[in-house]
Amino acid sequence: MRSIRKKPYINILMTLKVIGLLLMFEGLIMLLPIIVAWIYGETEEYIPFLTSGGITFAAGFIMNVLLPNGSSDMGKREGFMLTAFVWIFFSFFGLMPFMLGSCKMTIHNAFFEAMSGFTTTGATTIYDFPNLTHTVFFYRCLIQWLGGMGIILFTLAVIPMLNSSGGMQMFNAEVTGITHDKIRPRISQTAKRLWGCYTILTITMAVLLYAGPMSLFDSICHAMSTLSTGGLSTTTSFIDTWHSVYVKIILAVFMFIGSINFVLIYRMSIGDVKGIWKNETFRFYIKYILTFSAIVAVILFLQGKSTNLENGIIDPIFQVLSSSSTTGYIVEGYNSWGTPILMIFFVLMVIGSCAGSTTGGIKIDRIIYMFKNIRNEIYRILHPNSIVPVTYNGKTVTPELVNKTMAFLMLYIVIIIFGSFVMTLFGTSLSDAFITAFSCISNAGLGGEVVNMQTYAIIPDGAKWVLAFIMLIGRLELFTIVVLLNVGFWRR
Repeated sequence: MRSIRKKPYINILMTLKVIGLLLMFEGLIMLLPIIVAWIYGETEEYIPFLTSGGITFAAGFIMNVLLPNGSSDMGKREGFMLTAFVWIFFSFFGLMPFMLGSCKMTIHNAFFEAMSGFTTTGATTIYDFPNLTHTVFFYRCLIQWLGGMGIILFTLAVIPMLNSSGGMQMFNAEVTGITHDKIRPRISQTAKRLWGCYTILTITMAVLLYAGPMSLFDSICHAMSTLSTGGLSTTTSFIDTWHSVYVKIILAVFMFIGSINFVLIYRMSIGDVKGIWKNETFRFYIKYILTFSAIVAVILFLQGKSTNLENGIIDPIFQVLSSSSTTGYIVEGYNSWGTPILMIFFVLMVIGSCAGSTTGGIKIDRIIYMFKNIRNEIYRILHPNSIVPVTYNGKTVTPELVNKTMAFLMLYIVIIIFGSFVMTLFGTSLSDAFITAFSCISNAGLGGEVVNMQTYAIIPDGAKWVLAFIMLIGRLELFTIVVLLNVGFWRR
């Protein structure tokens, strides 16, 4: 008699219970802006944030406590599901303050705003910046800060039981890059250490900015949005509001910190400086930033726009770091630097920075793998019998990992093309469709004519949902979302 093979089930119940627990945390986080509302006397924001936090907490309580208990086992598929669904749930519930509060956004704009915040894209549909309350400014920066290090990384830090229940799969699905180094034996301990470093750096940056011309409120908001490389500001003039070289230097330093692997930052905090310099990506990234900064500085000098230390050296370095980290800050006169320089910044934005950082883009690690593989293929054409593996940090990279890198790059291009095509169906011009799709998958937030207007409000409502989905794909590095769209994921 033929035996019937049981298909392994997906533990949806456990997944929903974990999401419920996290929604309870999100509900509590939504109450933090009320403190800001109280300080600045913005009483009109009390009810919207109380309501939003209460609804979110209640929904999470129902999912976590009232759903029946089942198996606590979570494997690879549950890890993928939880990683993707947490970001979607957080954005759906996180849109409520934008709809109920002083912004009075439509659901289309509010979801776009929430997803842009959590994915640290920095794109916005807000056009009435001067009338935004301190409470809303703080909330926008807060969700960027939370999304910068990662919601799942926060989950692993606060729910130790996931250490042995798909925790490593969730860690790999969310943390950007090709490979991920654990700094502690348990993945939950790794998450706690990384969040600890992230929090200490944020506080340090806020203190340094406050020591300059910024107010305490502006310092806290810019610290959260800079280290998360989201790039939201509390003013329409961005950093030019303060006309301060000191502010530019502090922001540049922390954009650089936010764009390198946080495991390296942790190692630096315990005195392992030599270990950092041994990292091939870190060495390459420093040369990469210095090289492009020098190129931009030389072009500006030849154009006669380099008149002093600030606009000749500091501004080029600042703008290169802003682009490569996908933060999106701009300095005064940026748009007049000419098309060649703007093209350089666009390429930097697409490539991004280091794996394991808070930045978007393809990541330099993958670019290194790609060029090493291309070099080896050229060598093999001349020497057909030779075996030349790709090496990284003194170790041989497996062919599977090289193939995965090439697949990622191809999929990246396919999503941009498909996203651009869908955008044109909503009546968006070809140039804006391409640039906005490119910008959102890179989590950079720039885009065609939209940049000049400082807002994505002019984009059709349907297109905003498409771009929000592209932001999520880019933040979770393609495969985490794409695998859920595979029918085989749900069948086997």
